[in-house]
Amino acid sequence: MNETPSSIRDYIRPKKIKPTVFWRLAEDIPKPLNTALIITSIGAPLLLWWLVTTFGNIDPKFLPSPAKVMEAFGRLWSTRELLKDTVASLWRVGVGFSLAALVSIPIGILMGSFPSIRALLEPLFGLMRYMPAPAFIPLLILYLGIGEEPKITLIFIGVFFFNSLMVMDTVKFVSKDLIEATYILGGDRKQALLQVIFPHVLPGIIDACRINLAAAWQLVIVSELIAATEGLGRRISVAGRFLRTDEIFVGLIVIGVIGLSFDLFFQYLLRVSCKWASQKR
Repeated sequence: MNETPSSIRDYIRPKKIKPTVFWRLAEDIPKPLNTALIITSIGAPLLLWWLVTTFGNIDPKFLPSPAKVMEAFGRLWSTRELLKDTVASLWRVGVGFSLAALVSIPIGILMGSFPSIRALLEPLFGLMRYMPAPAFIPLLILYLGIGEEPKITLIFIGVFFFNSLMVMDTVKFVSKDLIEATYILGGDRKQALLQVIFPHVLPGIIDACRINLAAAWQLVIVSELIAATEGLGRRISVAGRFLRTDEIFVGLIVIGVIGLSFDLFFQYLLRVSCKWASQKR
């Protein structure tokens, strides 16, 4: 059979649908087009922002120009205030999210692997995930005071239950044929868990952590309203109180850039640790 995979796809593609590079369904697009689309996704909003603030009659207090935001960034960076706020938020998110991931991943694997553990914990976790994490703030202040502990605990609560259930769903749909094949080849339950189930669901676990890290960054803004003296959430809150819209934009953009950096890190981790899975995407 001399036909290449691309020619096979062209042969079986419905003739009524005109094939185009842009509208390829579940197929890779050329790298130049991919790069152009990425640049457009970032450049188009920036260009629109500049056009609106330059030619539109808009009060800078409501929408500052990109130049004003860059000026505010330079001002906050030169005084090291922005650096201190960024480090404080990174530390809170890092500790809270890491603790939640370390606990939720094994629990999620156990819930997905053993129906008994799932029956024991899923109703409780299903109940807790519908309780908004910020609603626990009064209790956290009452139990833990106003230091770092309630801030980290709030992030932990907001990530733990969702991450556990998402990992559980990933494990729950592992094909039983894989597990039965392990037993047929002489493997035991421990080997099935560590050498079959865990490697198979690792891409799903990485994706779950990648998604829930965004929730951690949303919660750090709320957590830093609890008597925080530094942090990007506090910076945004104080700037809003004094109508410093340019500083609000600085805080939001910094959070977005950090979040995107972590997102790219998780994608890199997926490519490196699960090459077989990344090739399927």
